[in-house]
Amino acid sequence: MGAQVIVSPSGERLVVLPEAEYAALVEAAEDAADGAAVETFRQRLARGEEELVPASVVERLLAGENRIRVWREHRGLGVGALAERAGIAQAYLSQIEAGRREGRLDTLRRIADALSVTLDDIAG
Repeated sequence: MGAQVIVSPSGERLVVLPEAEYAALVEAAEDAADGAAVETFRQRLARGEEELVPASVVERLLAGENRIRVWREHRGLGVGALAERAGIAQAYLSQIEAGRREGRLDTLRRIADALSVTLDDIAG
């Protein structure tokens, strides 16, 4: 490594190195951080705290489809089953999914819990 140590007028030790070596160090640090993030995800997945989501679900969410409907269908639930799990009327859930009504925060939380997703997953 072509590092050079210089001492500032205040006595602070500074290391100067070629830009290519600095870039390699930054890349190595980013790779290590990425590796740690992947390992954390794998551990959370093994504990059931994360899940893999099919590309088709992600594509529907990114296309702007109603998030509750996408997650409900992904979970294999009908409107009535989800409404029952969330403790709300089926008609109310249908209206929320159709965009005719906005769900109250507590209602959206119950729907998210019934779908085993976060509030951000359905309200984001």
